[in-house]
Amino acid sequence: MPDSESARKEALFREWKREEDIAHIHGWDFSHLSGRYTEETDLPWNFADVIAKYVKPESRLLDMETGGGEFLLSLHHAPSRTAATEGYPPNVEVCKERLLPLGIDFQEADGTKPLPFADRSFDVITNRHGDFVISELSRTLAPGGVFLTEQVGEDNDRELIELLLPGTPKAYPGLNLQNTAEKFQNAGFSVLESQEAFRPIRFYDVGALVWFARVLPWEFPGFSVESCFENLWKAQRLLDGRGVLEGRIHRFLLAVQLSPTCSI
Repeated sequence: MPDSESARKEALFREWKREEDIAHIHGWDFSHLSGRYTEETDLPWNFADVIAKYVKPESRLLDMETGGGEFLLSLHHAPSRTAATEGYPPNVEVCKERLLPLGIDFQEADGTKPLPFADRSFDVITNRHGDFVISELSRTLAPGGVFLTEQVGEDNDRELIELLLPGTPKAYPGLNLQNTAEKFQNAGFSVLESQEAFRPIRFYDVGALVWFARVLPWEFPGFSVESCFENLWKAQRLLDGRGVLEGRIHRFLLAVQLSPTCSI
């Protein structure tokens, strides 16, 4: 190996280790990567605009898996008619500090488990990139209530995962629009809106990809700079030639309505 290449590898290893060491997420804040990557710049829908069509001032609203509450607060719904759940411990503390003082009914809860609310509590339930249980949605929605979700599909970031961790199984196999819509229809919901999209995700330096992979361990299980160094070097050589590392995000949008005559 030429001395110059060896020296560059050593320098990059140290640089990437620094990114690995500082990788953490506060709420759902990717500002550390500002200017270093792009995604979700051209989805064919705006989830906030979709929600606005269904949420009225008097609606009782629940935002499941709210992250740090950033997206929920952008909706500007009346706090007294708003509730939220989150189960990821670092985000739970953010929500307690951010949402409870506003009067929002925040409850620590994982989307895969029973919701800590009474039957028929909500007119609209939203869920952006989080887990849910359909039977719990049926229970906590009022008859005629609407569930709105934007989901990360099973093929999200696959090209990048294969680049760093070849052969890694999908984190959520079968999670796509068709399968999810069918499950809701089988549970007595009607589909109001549905869309699916694959769009580019681009990284402009490998260190940004290192940080990204570390904060998404469910997509990049077992990733580390040391164990994946040769694949990171491969990524660097691709970046040198192309000026960008590109994969695809997988998103789908689903709006479903519980039957107005539903009984629990």
